[in-house]
Amino acid sequence: MKIEQFEDKGLAHFSYAILSECAREIVLIDPARDPQPYYDFAQANDAKIISVIETHPHADFVSSHLEIARQTGATIRVSKLLGADYAHEPFDEGDSFAIGKLTFRALNTPGHSPDSISIVLSREGQDVAVFTGDTLFIGDVGRPDLREKAGNLTAKREELARQMYHSLREKLMPLADEVLVYPAHGAGSLCGKALSGANSSTIGAEKAGNYALRPLNKEDFVQELLADQPFIPKYFGYDVALNKAGAPAYAPSVQQVERPASGAPLEPGVLVVDTRPEAEFKQGHAAGALNIQQGGKFETWLGSIVGPEESFYLVAADEKNLENLIRKTAKIGYEALIKGALVGSPSAEATLPPLDVNAFRRHPENYTVVDIRNAAEAKAEPLFEGALNIPVPELRERAGEIPAGKPVVVHCAGGYRSAAGASIVAPVLPATWVFDLGEAVKSFQPTAVIH
Repeated sequence: MKIEQFEDKGLAHFSYAILSECAREIVLIDPARDPQPYYDFAQANDAKIISVIETHPHADFVSSHLEIARQTGATIRVSKLLGADYAHEPFDEGDSFAIGKLTFRALNTPGHSPDSISIVLSREGQDVAVFTGDTLFIGDVGRPDLREKAGNLTAKREELARQMYHSLREKLMPLADEVLVYPAHGAGSLCGKALSGANSSTIGAEKAGNYALRPLNKEDFVQELLADQPFIPKYFGYDVALNKAGAPAYAPSVQQVERPASGAPLEPGVLVVDTRPEAEFKQGHAAGALNIQQGGKFETWLGSIVGPEESFYLVAADEKNLENLIRKTAKIGYEALIKGALVGSPSAEATLPPLDVNAFRRHPENYTVVDIRNAAEAKAEPLFEGALNIPVPELRERAGEIPAGKPVVVHCAGGYRSAAGASIVAPVLPATWVFDLGEAVKSFQPTAVIH
């Protein structure tokens, strides 16, 4: 037996290939959008992919389960509660199947979603590992607030939190302490609030160290689980629906993206997502363009700032970055929204002025400071007393709340989000100077006073 873990660092996503070495057969769990790494693994091990299991319809990435099934003939197994639109075999509590000496059995573990399952892997009757999806993470558990309006089954967050309490205590904690825990996400995922940087654990280690598994009554657990959850990106509901239906094949979908020549006229009124470095963007960009820079979390911020009902032009600094960004966009299913992908800004009519940091430091009261960190971040470590807190995922809808009487300074924790934030605010306040504090924010000590 061999368990291969695949990691997508950008989305903090783990997927798995379980190989039966005697049968030369592979079961995949929660595969990412690009199926090629799984095909490569199968080829390297002279084995055949015979099943793909989805622990739930994912909100934060698009899965390749349908494409893999069509390519290999593998059986897709999901909970019947998912209401999948594609051919599949229901896989719920009491269901199991075997390959070689390995047995896979399903546990219904609702809490993150009503249709979540965990998969217990046994070898010759001995439980070896459990693949917990977004139910049990390392040091955390899945958030229960993503399915109030999305999916085949919807549920209020309080009800899902109560279901999570029972799933953990009645389904997962009774497993033997030595059973390995393999989750679908690690640190940096927005599917939980305090995930560990580790990529695996054991049931015993989680019972000893995971806050959600310590002795708690149900109502205290619910209250603690619901507190301080991160924001919900705009694309999450869209991806739930796309995964329920089954996404189109990855490579053809990426290839179909239009790539107009640099300097080609763009359709008026279509959003421009400019991924160039912020210094280059500030020197000249298309009016109204959003500066969502190429970076490790680009896909998350794209799907948090731009909604799935919008089409957009994607701008990159060069061809290599452009192709990489199209692939990142496809990881969340947004490649279908790209009106055109091109190198270089289509125009340089708009600019953003540099901030005189020393002048701001001397007289911060002369500026309106907008803190675009998440509410929990701003509360935990206020940087400028009196700052207006509008988290960046809400900024396009709420920028009109910013008063126009003073120059505006936008800040976050490190500079990446503030570049996007300044590009959002400036077109809304055309008669007001809008500045990005950028990386200079690191030189300020909490709490500076403004009035």
